[in-house]
Amino acid sequence: MMFHHRNAVRAAAGAILLLCAATAALAQSWPAKPITIVVAYPAGGDTDAIARTYAEKLAQRIGQPVLVDNRPGASGMIGNAWVAKAPADGYTLLFTPSTFPIAQHVLKAGPGVAHDVVKDFTPIVKTGNIPVLMVTSPTSGIRNVAQLVAGAKAGKAYTYGTPGAGSPMHIAGELFNKDAGIAVAHAPYRGVAPVVNDTLGGHVSVGWITPGAVAGHIAAGKLVPLAVAERQRTKLMPNVPTFLELGYRDMDVSAWMGLLGPKALPAEVVQTLNRHFNEILKMPDVQARMAALGIEPVGGAPSVLARQIADDDQRFGALVREFGIRAE
Repeated sequence: MMFHHRNAVRAAAGAILLLCAATAALAQSWPAKPITIVVAYPAGGDTDAIARTYAEKLAQRIGQPVLVDNRPGASGMIGNAWVAKAPADGYTLLFTPSTFPIAQHVLKAGPGVAHDVVKDFTPIVKTGNIPVLMVTSPTSGIRNVAQLVAGAKAGKAYTYGTPGAGSPMHIAGELFNKDAGIAVAHAPYRGVAPVVNDTLGGHVSVGWITPGAVAGHIAAGKLVPLAVAERQRTKLMPNVPTFLELGYRDMDVSAWMGLLGPKALPAEVVQTLNRHFNEILKMPDVQARMAALGIEPVGGAPSVLARQIADDDQRFGALVREFGIRAE
């Protein structure tokens, strides 16, 4: 019995050593073929645009093609699930916006789409923050946040537009309602462009949006930024106050973007990708492209993105339940 037990232990130890050796060999040879970055949204949007910029820069650095594969649907959950089920070899990655930890709380995922954003992925790098701000048209009569709150409390029928139910902008709008003690009605749209158009046209009182979509209209005086839902003022619009400055304590909602892989991605691959992306994020032309899209570079260790996802999963999950938010 003791003899068989020792053999079993040796066999188990040998298997572990082989697995470790295989993992080390994979990491040393990586990348030996093209890499695919999945974007779970249609081509042409901001997420897709900046993903292609990163892919081009990464390809130049690693000497292998880096392809962007658009797999849209179900607020990103179809593409997310595809990567979650991919081999953990560093050749299939996910580039995602901050709807990543929110979508699972606002959508009923089918059996082929369900995934756990914390357990089923390996965070690699948080590439950027995207401020969320409230804007209005000069013709709305709303000059500042205080005036909006006063009008809402006086019974004016204000509405706020967002790019969709369950988006960070929708959550920001409901948090503002709660914090201000008002009930501005939500007008969900399908995407960013119709929010901008209807805010410009005065069809909604205010729009919740990101800077890249409205910077030109603000510069032309066609839209007025009221406040930013960040803890600190954004460098992209340094003259715009934060809601926190204006006394709204819970208004800390920013969007972000990040790169992940399937769970159990080899540590050496994660470290290599993290190092490359941190250097890519320092490139002047990349920073200029990000600024044009309203994105502030972040970078840092994989733990920065891991903490962001875990915090958002808990916080936004609770808020989605509290506000009864569902995808439409």
